[in-house]
Amino acid sequence: MLRLAPAAARTIVDMSYSRHFLDFQGSAIPRAMQKLVVTRLSPNFREAVTLRRDCPVPLPGDGDLLVRNRFVGVNASDINYSAGRYDPSVKTPFDVGFEGVGEVVALGLSASARYSVGQTVAYMSPGSFAEYTVVPASIATPVPSATPEYLTLLVSGTTAYICLKELGGLKEGKKVLVTAAAGGTGQFAVQLAKKAGCHVIGTCSSDEKSAFLKSVGCDRPINYNTEHVGTVLKREYPGGVDVVYESVGGAMFDLAIDALATKGRLIVIGFISGYQTPTGLSPVNAGTLPAKLLRKSARIQGFFLNHYLSEYRASMDHLVKMCTSGDLVCQVDLGDLSTEGRFTGLESVFRAVDYMYMGKNTGKIVVELPHPVNSKL
Repeated sequence: MLRLAPAAARTIVDMSYSRHFLDFQGSAIPRAMQKLVVTRLSPNFREAVTLRRDCPVPLPGDGDLLVRNRFVGVNASDINYSAGRYDPSVKTPFDVGFEGVGEVVALGLSASARYSVGQTVAYMSPGSFAEYTVVPASIATPVPSATPEYLTLLVSGTTAYICLKELGGLKEGKKVLVTAAAGGTGQFAVQLAKKAGCHVIGTCSSDEKSAFLKSVGCDRPINYNTEHVGTVLKREYPGGVDVVYESVGGAMFDLAIDALATKGRLIVIGFISGYQTPTGLSPVNAGTLPAKLLRKSARIQGFFLNHYLSEYRASMDHLVKMCTSGDLVCQVDLGDLSTEGRFTGLESVFRAVDYMYMGKNTGKIVVELPHPVNSKL
């Protein structure tokens, strides 16, 4: 049972279980925290979201962890969430942010069977854009340290891994096209396809990103600002590509459809080019699509991570091992090269979203949440 201390800190007074609940080494859990809240439905993140500075720190239930977030991830779909596109019935205000990594600072009794205060965990759960987040212990993943590389795996890594494993049909010698290949999830699709023995082509927007893609095994980076993607694919891959991992939409989707080989497959994991529009969609040449698919016996399939959660824990555990062993590059972009510098603090989430939609990032965009110097975590 809990008692509020007179100062701005909370402690547990039931000493029989206090070691499970107290903040690590006695470091105080404050009563109030900052978090981002959607206060207006809009795909414009700055218009939709408000930084609230005096929110109560939530208390974990019996099977929950209270996580002090060290790093939180930015995703293209954050603006779909703020626009209410995933649940048309949603009402404001509601919390935002999909993923975080940090330390357990308090937990419920049942959760203490598997976790302890001070342990580092990563999680995918709504409400991560906050200094503290309550996370069901059943969905947390233990990680060796609170470093941003592990955060890259939660949405971006698992999307690539599960999607290609379940739908990609990857085999040695197959030609795989990854769009937005130097982004958060593209970087993993490139590496995983290469590990499967495939020839990998990746689109990107700069020579620096091309160099990064080569460093992680991409056989043919295409900088679409200096080369026309469709022309390159027709000239260098006249037989077409077998698999497309597609996240851009619009004109890039159309080019990818035209580049499919006989019996090729295109997997839609997103269409970021349309997310900022009122409808969330980008126009494609749908009128000719049935004929194009028929002529090549080709197919299109969508992939939404939430429909594959039965595969999530095993996939995450596998990716953590790969990351820890150095078998997987987990590129992090903390905004050090952005105009205003490193993404630090919840207020910088707004800048980080803008940075993503300007196409500036290489790898996963991550925001660091520093904590007071007197914190023992």
